Amino acid sequence: MKPVRILVVCTGNTCRSPMAEALLRAEAAAAGVELEVRSAGVAASAGMPISRHAREVLRRSGIEHDGVSKPVSKDQVRWADLILAMTGSHRRALLGAYPEAAGKLHTLLEYAAGDRLAELDRLHGEREMERSLGRQPDPGLELRLAELERALRGGGDIADPFGGPLEEYEASAAEIREAVRAVLRRLSDGSKD
Repeated sequence: MKPVRILVVCTGNTCRSPMAEALLRAEAAAAGVELEVRSAGVAASAGMPISRHAREVLRRSGIEHDGVSKPVSKDQVRWADLILAMTGSHRRALLGAYPEAAGKLHTLLEYAAGDRLAELDRLHGEREMERSLGRQPDPGLELRLAELERALRGGGDIADPFGGPLEEYEASAAEIREAVRAVLRRLSDGSKD
């Protein structure tokens, strides 16, 4: 089986998408998942270095990444099996420029939430079944439903730390790492869509 090819996209390709690219590689290697990863930006200038804070956050995780920025290209879009945008506006920009990519284009958080959305639907069904049988739903079920609904309410965007302090980059990287792990679980289950 050939590795899944993932293109990660943000605005300038100096913060979020390089962190996601590096974290995807590292987490995939640790999980034994074969994939190829590239990153690009919808408004990137070619050859800009990864931001100092993004590099530092990765270094603190034991990851060295010295990539340079690249603008999104038709060849990259064609190459990718899966395109993960950092925000809904990135996804819309990509769809406008590359409508043929619609079937493989998602925001990172929406794609990562796939398993949580399925769990949410299943738990709603269980709760309704209990209620229809005249029983009170399990408090643990209600707690998990509340957790999932709270987590999914945040939307589909990874906040841009560009120009902010190191702490904003750390928060962005933590959110990306959690999403990357969910993506890898989905890919390990054999579901790319």
